[in-house]
Amino acid sequence: MELIPEEFDRIEPQLAKGFERFPVLNEVGIKRWVNGAFTFTPDGNPLVGPVPGLSNYWVACGVMAGFSQGGGVGLSLAQWMVEGEPEADVFGMDVARYGTFASDNNYLSATVRQFYARRFVMTYPNEQLPAGRPLHLSQLHQDMTEQGARFDCVWGLEVPLYFVPGKSDFQETPTLKRSNAFGVIAEEVKNVRTGVGVVDITGFSRYEVTGPDSETWLDYLLSSRLPAVGKVRLAPMLTPKGRLAGDLTVLRLANDRFWLMGSYYLQNWHMRWFNSNLPAAMNVEVKNLCGEWGGISIAGPRAREVLQAVFDQDVSNSAFPFLHCRLGRTNHGTAIVARISVSGELGYEINVPLNQMRSLYRQLIEVGSQFDIKPYGFRTIDSLRLEKGYGAWSREYTSAYTAQMSGLDRFVDFDKPVDFIGKKPALQQSLNQSEQSLTLLEIASEDADVSGFEPVFYEGKRVGFVTSGGYGHWVKKSLALAYVSNQIDSAVEGLSVFVGGAERPAKV
Repeated sequence: MELIPEEFDRIEPQLAKGFERFPVLNEVGIKRWVNGAFTFTPDGNPLVGPVPGLSNYWVACGVMAGFSQGGGVGLSLAQWMVEGEPEADVFGMDVARYGTFASDNNYLSATVRQFYARRFVMTYPNEQLPAGRPLHLSQLHQDMTEQGARFDCVWGLEVPLYFVPGKSDFQETPTLKRSNAFGVIAEEVKNVRTGVGVVDITGFSRYEVTGPDSETWLDYLLSSRLPAVGKVRLAPMLTPKGRLAGDLTVLRLANDRFWLMGSYYLQNWHMRWFNSNLPAAMNVEVKNLCGEWGGISIAGPRAREVLQAVFDQDVSNSAFPFLHCRLGRTNHGTAIVARISVSGELGYEINVPLNQMRSLYRQLIEVGSQFDIKPYGFRTIDSLRLEKGYGAWSREYTSAYTAQMSGLDRFVDFDKPVDFIGKKPALQQSLNQSEQSLTLLEIASEDADVSGFEPVFYEGKRVGFVTSGGYGHWVKKSLALAYVSNQIDSAVEGLSVFVGGAERPAKV
């Protein structure tokens, strides 16, 4: 905690500019010199929020630039402590964005040095940085590497971006335009649309909720109606002020046994929310299964035929409809299969214990060979989801938005008798039109796509902003999901979006 002696001569030019910019400093002077080490986190953002395992213990540290960040950090922390939630989406500085892996000194040293060296360096939306990697590997990592996988890192876990078989020297070029992986992803999209693809979904979170009071508690926690046994529902969680607190998938395996599935990187965030909203008197157990279970998804028009060859139950459309789940067996053991698909295609998510992942994957590849099965990655999922207008957490869905704005209100059951979290404010919000709503845009762009936070204009006035975007390889359009003002006609001409610094026409 010791400070370094002040070095007035070193900062005299900058200090003079500061006194010029804020003349009041000439009158009040400098009371105390602080010349100390910067505090950095792996991504450079502060660490703010309640500390796990310690009641009413809060932290605000890693605030690298006190004057510029202190006000926002202090305001958000005060709102969080006093009102129960900050008014802004602060996940980017929430302590829950990291797991225990981030406490390792080697990881910290590598990632902090990388961040410091790149503070003022141009970053690219398709860039993969090496520090602290690889850290955690899926059971399928070796198989996917042999198939030509290129990886991203999600909460310390290596997940597949796309596959380039037979080209070990392939390197994606960081760019603000379409990269040299563009054609690779196009082929994966085509295969999922016309045949069948397989993808490792270990990078989804899985939680099990059991106990006599599990139904009662989940009815309070989730804003949707709970599914019947053997069925699946999409379930938004709301904050007490009616904003989004989560976007989960609920599988009901028995009367008192549920699975919740969500984003892998939100594990600490989810578990904190679950535990903080679980009354002590309720007989409920919530267990994080991410260290025990993984999953493989198959998608495409031939997916049903592949699944039928490895699963012990009838998976015909009538026996296994959309948004249903089955507890059964593959040749290698227990499996929980849900007929759902993030890509929007005919698809199934096959969840198995981690020690069964590799044998199941190899069996799917073997059985699927007659249907020309191929692996695909999360870049392909992104392209396919954008074509359907499917949102993603941290992009279209955050605690800054309401269910009404995002369109998730269609999953909120205001008629269920339970006074679920956020019900009253969300019901009040539904009575009035929101200022903005989530909209799918087509952009007239030939060689680049948006990636997020680009402004949307109407006749020269900003009317919204992009949350995520990319190229729809099947529809062959540049697409963007954006929050756009409800004050303009959705069918109107005259919308535009800046793509790579150039203004491009856009339409709903």
